[in-house]
Amino acid sequence: MEKNMVKPLGDNVLVELFEKEKQTAQGIYLPDNAQKESSQEGKVIAIGQDEKIEVKKGQKVIFRKFSGSELKISGKNYLILKNEDILAVIG
Repeated sequence: MEKNMVKPLGDNVLVELFEKEKQTAQGIYLPDNAQKESSQEGKVIAIGQDEKIEVKKGQKVIFRKFSGSELKISGKNYLILKNEDILAVIG
């Protein structure tokens, strides 16, 4: 399946997840098994047709923890989120 084949419906938004940093600010590298929580930041890939959606394709966003439905497309992680689960736009 390709990301172009996924079109969110209604007030849903498709977000590509950012990878968590593998290195701390002090320069310590973290192994994959030490990174238990997934990122709460991502890039908007596609939006549904609802007029209430306030984000646009290409924007970087912060969303609620434990929200959305996870997808894996071509080895990348995505979430389908409700518009209300998006908390802020970055930048």
